Amino acid sequence: MEKFLFFSFQRELFDMEPWERPREEFKLYKKLGEGHFGQVWEALWTTQNKKVAIKTLKQGTLYTVDYGDEFVKEVTALKNLHHPKLIQLLAMCSRGEPVYIVTELMTKGSLKSYLDCESGQVLTSAHLIYMGSQVAEGMAYLEDRSIVHRDLAVADFGLARIIKVGIPVRWTAPEAALHQRFSVKSDVWSFGVLLYEMMSRGKTPYEGKSNKEVLDLLSSGYRLSCPTRCPPNIYRIMMDCWAFEPSKRPSFHALHSQLDSIYAKIYFKTVEV
Repeated sequence: MEKFLFFSFQRELFDMEPWERPREEFKLYKKLGEGHFGQVWEALWTTQNKKVAIKTLKQGTLYTVDYGDEFVKEVTALKNLHHPKLIQLLAMCSRGEPVYIVTELMTKGSLKSYLDCESGQVLTSAHLIYMGSQVAEGMAYLEDRSIVHRDLAVADFGLARIIKVGIPVRWTAPEAALHQRFSVKSDVWSFGVLLYEMMSRGKTPYEGKSNKEVLDLLSSGYRLSCPTRCPPNIYRIMMDCWAFEPSKRPSFHALHSQLDSIYAKIYFKTVEV
């Protein structure tokens, strides 16, 4: 199996040749996150004089049964995605270890850190709704291509699955957490939790509860309560996302349309005033 994964990975590296850059072009200077399989760094692409984000993968992880195929799937998907609301793959250093995956840098950090900072705390509902609409637009692009994100949350740096281990239960639909049934509709559930985080200005969902307690609550029909200052129509969208039956959850195109419409009404009302 490990030999098969190695040759599968080598085939993908051949396809990655247009992205391949010398490791010496990148200077790591600020660690942004760390997981079971690697780290995320803010770095300088010296030849481009450009700040980037780099995922470094721990040595030896590429050729394991648990990890090799996952890596190939993630990078293959990322190199074929081109949308202004999605982080773009910029380059890769795959000759030798650790492997570098170079992407656009979120200059304000993760959404979680931005919501927690002073600037994030003073964002209006209109700002947050607009941000949610942008996320839905990017997810609609993935939806059209039948790509399942699986890790939609405010602390996500992109390519999160290949540096973390385990399921983020607080953001995961019941059918995915309990039975590993991931789909676009389980992403919609996660989007509802993301909206909750945004509208609560970074509050942790199900704060103080263990993973088992969260699953027990959801199975009993419990749903997160409406955040303070959250408009009722936005909370209704969250509740639609948290329908127990996946088929009853809205599409990302519908979510984008709803959020965009709500934002437009707020914006034009403000302009008129």
